[in-house]
Amino acid sequence: MLLSFLLHNAYSLGGTIRSTFNLAGELARRHDVEIVSVFRHRDEPTLAAPEGVRIRHLVDLRTHSPGYEGEHPQHKQPARVFPRGDGRHRQYSRLTDARIGAHLRGTEADVVIGTRPGLNVHIAQETRPGVIRVGQEHLTLDGHNYRLRREIAHSYPLLDAITTVTRADAAAYQELKLPGVRIDAIPNAVPAPAVEPASGDGKLVVAAGRLTPVKRYDLLVRAFAQVAAVRPDWRLRIYGSGDAFGNERDALRNLIDDLGLYNNVFLMGLAGDLDSEWVKGSVAAVTSSHESFGMTIVEAMRCGLPVVSTDCPQGPREIIDDGVDGRLVETGNADAVASALLELIQDDALRHRMAKAALENSARFDPVGTAEHHETLFEALYAQGGAGRSAGLLRGSLHRARSTALDGAYTLRRKAVSVLRKGQTA
Repeated sequence: MLLSFLLHNAYSLGGTIRSTFNLAGELARRHDVEIVSVFRHRDEPTLAAPEGVRIRHLVDLRTHSPGYEGEHPQHKQPARVFPRGDGRHRQYSRLTDARIGAHLRGTEADVVIGTRPGLNVHIAQETRPGVIRVGQEHLTLDGHNYRLRREIAHSYPLLDAITTVTRADAAAYQELKLPGVRIDAIPNAVPAPAVEPASGDGKLVVAAGRLTPVKRYDLLVRAFAQVAAVRPDWRLRIYGSGDAFGNERDALRNLIDDLGLYNNVFLMGLAGDLDSEWVKGSVAAVTSSHESFGMTIVEAMRCGLPVVSTDCPQGPREIIDDGVDGRLVETGNADAVASALLELIQDDALRHRMAKAALENSARFDPVGTAEHHETLFEALYAQGGAGRSAGLLRGSLHRARSTALDGAYTLRRKAVSVLRKGQTA
């Protein structure tokens, strides 16, 4: 099969990019695989390109490139196809509408796979007949705003399948009642690290991820203040970069100083090889208020670290077996985080036992199994043959008939909200 992934920007960093590269690389062992990146802002991908996978782009944003298109007249006009509810909408334009549409109408792929809602909408509406259309959900349906959820309900019936990274999110999509659309939960793929597992003897807790409020590193720092009071010989390292203005990093730096933790807590910035940093630690920590999956949880476990994580509504609870290979604690509770960390820090035998279980249990996220699940899905959809794709064309006709009604409904709702707000402020 020729498999084509449509990605926002394959040349940047992020969990969706990592998981797409991991999956594409494994599928390329048996299939012809390409990654089509809407944008290209640098010469080479930040992450190593997967072996055997072709990567190409649709819009060149490299300012030094002869093909630079950032000043293209159409790129200054807002997108019409890419939905406004998708948080990346401002980066899209009439130019991306045209390029993505031309790509999908002319693709020779057997299967096209979208990797975010806005791109899934493009795939649903514009892919030529006869191609299997799969939309991936790397976040959560419940986490999307009202407008995007409406567009998902409106456009996704044109897809052949949707994949989610958790069973809980698959259940949420099932409640949308998308006729004729298959919904499968397939977790992200995380390869085995190229380094030896952690020894479990280093007096170090490791955390990693973007320095954003949802990760609640402030909670982790406060919890570690309690840890350091009991075990001042232990350290916490936090890997990751923040926003362009550095506000979150500055706030964390100030909190660390205020709590007198400058000898115990360190903001490490980005790590080129995070696996080499995981294995220096003995425990990993995740204190997010929300996680769609938890790539760093699996990555830490694959390096032989038990993980203390907040029990978010989705994600961690489908990865961690509480009390076996890690600990799940109440979201937003610094005392609970500190207690779980100290439980593992103070009990060497427990920590080593959980580390061994983490290493064994995380093997289920290996790219081999994830790729096989996708292949089973693709083959089942392909086996439906003309009947399945004819059904897709019928859904397309119904979709177009509903377009005006949906847009009108959204406009009416927006006006109603506006009137209500004016009444409240009057």
